[in-house]
Amino acid sequence: MSNIRVVLVEDHDLSRIGLKAALQQIEDLEVIGDASNGRQALHLLTTLKPDVAIIDIGLPDIDGIEVTQSFRQQQETADTETKILILTMHKNEDSVLAAFAAGADSYSLKDVKIETLVQAIRLTHEGNAWIDPVIARVVLQQARKPQAIKSSTIDDDPSDTMSIDAVAPDLQEMLETYPLTERELEVLELIVAGCSNSQIAEKLYITVGTVKTHVRNILSKLCADDRTQAAVRALRAGLVS
Repeated sequence: MSNIRVVLVEDHDLSRIGLKAALQQIEDLEVIGDASNGRQALHLLTTLKPDVAIIDIGLPDIDGIEVTQSFRQQQETADTETKILILTMHKNEDSVLAAFAAGADSYSLKDVKIETLVQAIRLTHEGNAWIDPVIARVVLQQARKPQAIKSSTIDDDPSDTMSIDAVAPDLQEMLETYPLTERELEVLELIVAGCSNSQIAEKLYITVGTVKTHVRNILSKLCADDRTQAAVRALRAGLVS
């Protein structure tokens, strides 16, 4: 099995060097490039086409959210499937929501243990979302508010806003017709927390096969295409806390 190719974007030299050294010790990870600003990051992402890009928000020229947004726009016409994991100290609502709106796949705070970050990288590479539990609570609290939230981190145009709507009527009707079972809610909460199928199985004392069945049922009931979409809809619907 090939290694997960990673690009690291961090403007603080000591943090970048230290994290790079730590990740290079992990057997299935390969740091193929690193950048200290947004322009360098965009160049590396488009030329190296890594599996996962770890991007800090607070970059000196172009912030990490704008880097994410610009790269996603380029990806629409390019043959690349790079996943983006935001790694930052920012946990306010605007930053979190703006990052996901820009196209981030996962979001983690910098104070996580290296083992947790490695797991987040692996899950993100597999196409799953990893959302820091602290961030999950922030998104949930914000999603329950009906007002529009300004996405000023992406653009200073006052007309640009991110609307966090209530649960869509069709989804609400679906949930009323086919409500999630107690076990499915437990699995859903662990999905939002960023757990893999094997971790969920271990925590709930069930088999991985059973977990996969629950995940399929959850995706069906939430009309979601993947775990990321299911997590977002669960947060918006207030199904997890």
